[in-house]
Amino acid sequence: MASRIAVVASAVGLHARPATLFVQAVTESGLPVKVGRPGIASVDARSVLMVMSLGVKGGEEVVLTADGDGADEVLDGLVELLAQELDEA
Repeated sequence: MASRIAVVASAVGLHARPATLFVQAVTESGLPVKVGRPGIASVDARSVLMVMSLGVKGGEEVVLTADGDGADEVLDGLVELLAQELDEA
């Protein structure tokens, strides 16, 4: 199982638009990805409600995990995505 730590750059954290864009990227990957805050149980990253329920704020770290072919590449892409301000139009 591959894992990465990412810092959420969006000022609003993983809420509304940033969470939706993140979930879309996870879903398009075709892999089951989990996301969680360090020390807290992970949730299915394909669910916008589950992702938003984590209450991740801007500047906080999240742990991403995935299993399957291409998991390392998928997680690298998600880390890059979360490193961007996703709340801008």
